[in-house]
Amino acid sequence: MSKKQIKQIIEDRVREAGIVETGVKGVKFFRVSESLRCAPAVYEPTVIAIVNGEKEALLDGTKYVYDSSHYMCCTISMPVEAGTPNASPDNPLLGVQISLDTRVMTELAIEMENATGAIRKPKGGDLPQGLALARWDDTFTDALLRLLQVCGNPADTAILGAGRLRELYYAVLKGEAGESARRAFGVGNEIARAIEYMSSRLHEAVTIDDMAAQVGMSRAVLHRKFKQATTMSPIQFVKSMRLNQAAMKIAGGMNVNEAAMDVGYGSSSQFSREFKRLYGQSPRQWSQSIQIPAGLA
Repeated sequence: MSKKQIKQIIEDRVREAGIVETGVKGVKFFRVSESLRCAPAVYEPTVIAIVNGEKEALLDGTKYVYDSSHYMCCTISMPVEAGTPNASPDNPLLGVQISLDTRVMTELAIEMENATGAIRKPKGGDLPQGLALARWDDTFTDALLRLLQVCGNPADTAILGAGRLRELYYAVLKGEAGESARRAFGVGNEIARAIEYMSSRLHEAVTIDDMAAQVGMSRAVLHRKFKQATTMSPIQFVKSMRLNQAAMKIAGGMNVNEAAMDVGYGSSSQFSREFKRLYGQSPRQWSQSIQIPAGLA
């Protein structure tokens, strides 16, 4: 019943294709009414819950499909390709996008560790991936409904919104994506910090040694743990982030050469070669064929 109520709230608020602000910071409703092939995007720390239709994301060749049975939780910035190949006016993609606030998520993750005793450094072993699909369990569904129920009233939003959002974050941390979220925001979040460091310096020549030094790891350990969390080596990840960011800038109307320079490419010919190798088209060919609605990447 709760999921039906959530769907009704979103349908009532988003009657046409696009994005609608809810009044709660970082929480948005969306509707997509046309089929869109997968295109470069950068997922920031976000939860996306679909109530109708399905969305696809490609990460290093692996396809993730999420719908009304599984929500998507991205805990670190990730270069992906995303699309809505099955959306149509008769069967639109409907959902809610919730940005994950680093400060609040970190507070909650550490409080959860503390609630079970002294905070402990996570054990060794494979890291959970930074992009995960999780079932809509009762805790998540109820928390999402409670959050969306305050969105239609400005007073309720102002007074209760932050608390309801915190409750939703807690549900994510307890759910199937919780291990990934706790490793990204709690103790042992070195890979998330390395990615944050790199992402803010795409226009610079950041090396693996720079990233390793930033988080106090050896080059070899960073490489191993980075690949566990992202499926890519640090070098592959940096290249994908730069090319995806450039592709998004080009789709937004930026000149190809300017986009290349903005993400750290000194040579436009090198940029074009690497772009074509990744996407199968030159930047100019790609810009003429792609369609990315603003805000829906």
